[in-house]
Amino acid sequence: MCHLFASQNPDSYVYETRSIRLNGQSTSIRLERIFWNILEQIAALEGMSVPVFISTLHREVLLMWGPVPNFTSHLRCICLVALEKRATELRAPNLRASRPDPGRHVVG
Repeated sequence: MCHLFASQNPDSYVYETRSIRLNGQSTSIRLERIFWNILEQIAALEGMSVPVFISTLHREVLLMWGPVPNFTSHLRCICLVALEKRATELRAPNLRASRPDPGRHVVG
């Protein structure tokens, strides 16, 4: 199992810095490349570009919680939440298929 994690291509965790506008302010966000890839997938599913998705997310978080002490960490957590959601959705059909039919009696 450790081989799966240890064998990751170093390019996936190289930092990449991108410039973006949040609430009209120009800033830069530095994330590992793998997180940028996941954010690109999330944004595409939402029908947005990555900058528009991040800006929208930032605005919504500000409205809901106020200033975010570490927005970059928040973005990493968003990626993990999206992956967890996808994994749950993929498992759901398998869970339904493996459950016994409540109307059927099993005699053992």
